[in-house]
Amino acid sequence: MLRYIFLSVFALLLLTACGGNDLDKLIKTGECLECDLTGADLTNANLGSADLTGANLDGAFLAEANLTNANLTGAILIGASLAGADLTDAILNRASLSGANLIGANLTDAILDEAFLAEANLTNANLTGANLRWATLRWADLRWVDLTGADLTDANLIGASLAEASLTEANLTNANLTGANLSGANLTGAILDNVIGTGFTGALNVPEKYLKD
Repeated sequence: MLRYIFLSVFALLLLTACGGNDLDKLIKTGECLECDLTGADLTNANLGSADLTGANLDGAFLAEANLTNANLTGAILIGASLAGADLTDAILNRASLSGANLIGANLTDAILDEAFLAEANLTNANLTGANLRWATLRWADLRWVDLTGADLTDANLIGASLAEASLTEANLTNANLTGANLSGANLTGAILDNVIGTGFTGALNVPEKYLKD
């Protein structure tokens, strides 16, 4: 009897430690505020419009997941896998995504104000019309990213790779591009007022008024 009780308690503790209860709650209700989903496998999950405000998704697997219109405000997604995920219109204000894998993710019109994306991999991601004001993208991999019409006002892009990225009509007012790689980046119609730390070396179609004599 005591052995049975011990095993039952152990199983319950293990389930809780793995975020099992919170995972069940998310699946059943579509919301899980400030819950623990550390390392959860949500590959291909349908989480459209889910409320994950403040959730801990450290190291979670969300590749190819549907997160359209999801609320991930303040969520912790450090090292999470979001490759190919659909985050169209998602809210990621102040979310922590350092080291996250966002290769090929769709972040069209997503809101990432003050989001932390240091060293994140966003290769080939679609960030058309996204809001990235005050976002930290230090040393992030943004090669071939589509940032057409994105708002990067006051963004920290120190050391980021923007090689061959599309920044057409993007707003980079006050952005810090110190050490950033802009080789082949398209800056057609971009707003570059008070940009810090770059002479736009290697960039294409830099608006004439921003070119130094």
